[in-house]
Amino acid sequence: MSPQEVAQEPAHTPRRSKITPERAQEFYAAVLDMLRESGYEALTMEGVAARTRCGKSTLYRQWGSKPELVVAALHGTRQALLPHIDTGSLAGDLCEAARSIGAGSGRDTPLMHALSHAALQSPELLCALREALIAPGLAAIDAMVRRGVERGEIRPDNPAAEFVSAQLLGVMRARPLLEGKNADEAYLTRFVENAILPSLGLSAPSVPTDVGRCPSG
Repeated sequence: MSPQEVAQEPAHTPRRSKITPERAQEFYAAVLDMLRESGYEALTMEGVAARTRCGKSTLYRQWGSKPELVVAALHGTRQALLPHIDTGSLAGDLCEAARSIGAGSGRDTPLMHALSHAALQSPELLCALREALIAPGLAAIDAMVRRGVERGEIRPDNPAAEFVSAQLLGVMRARPLLEGKNADEAYLTRFVENAILPSLGLSAPSVPTDVGRCPSG
């Protein structure tokens, strides 16, 4: 990392908040797009300034350094990985979750890979990565499993239940490394049907996809 990337504003210069929320979102979107395109190491404050047509000094005055800007971008654009899903059955929920995660895998997977190495060296960046991209998905899937337990679809002591979220989100990241392909909707649906549901003692729903569940075939 170059000295410019870690340079801070002088201690006597206060951070100023002249950037509007809308303009900040433009900066955040540019940062995340550039991370997906080229990775963390290639990201520079100069590059962000050029992409967003602003002065480099504006970025340093507002965020101080590249790591701070990336953390702000993750927090400022945090969105639920999964929409609210409740099809009435755990199998249906997990199949719908697979489709939703797969639909966004081309956007989310490159970002996770771009930040993973740098995050291991920065507790603040790792925390932001978890809070923005990982924790919301884990929480949503864990909630589906809890509802399945409450409906009596699986036993509370089912040994596979605690690993469902790790399996579904883990394979999204693992497939590009193992096979050079994103874990798309079709792949994740097959994974749920043939790996996760059997481990829970469940079968794939056999109703049409427009009801929000896995196809039968």
